[in-house]
Amino acid sequence: MTVRPIRLFGDPVLRSPADPVRPDALGSPGIRDLVQDLVDTVKEPGRAGVAAPQIGVGLRAFSYNVDGEVGYVLNPEIVEVSGEPELMDEGCLSVPGLSYPTRRYPYAKVRGVDVDGAEVVLEGTGLMAEALQHEVDHLGGTVYVMTLDPEVRRQALRDIRSQDWFH
Repeated sequence: MTVRPIRLFGDPVLRSPADPVRPDALGSPGIRDLVQDLVDTVKEPGRAGVAAPQIGVGLRAFSYNVDGEVGYVLNPEIVEVSGEPELMDEGCLSVPGLSYPTRRYPYAKVRGVDVDGAEVVLEGTGLMAEALQHEVDHLGGTVYVMTLDPEVRRQALRDIRSQDWFH
């Protein structure tokens, strides 16, 4: 279908919790098109995940591209995290060119469904764990910079305000 443009920090769609994909919408042409757009958009180089709000759609869906594995999940919920949260250098397509130390669990597991309503379970460590947590945060209306330790968050917001893309 289409590689969609990424919405940038400051866009209201990124601050709004996404709505669940209704069961009666599963399998519809609109949801199939959304999934294809998410998958096409995440396949661009350097992308590990794209949440639907990042392409302007307020629905609980994201795509991922980690270690050569590309896929998607609808209505994802984190069902398990484990390990001691550790600082990871994290970036975001909606905050281009910047990255900050972000606390993430080293293991995460997400459960959701595919376009036909079949259960999807995604889990992993490292980049996959980080991506799952990051994308589910987006679906809750949270951009990762808002979860940073207070001093780092203040610096991040100063940095964002100085970017050419921020308006």
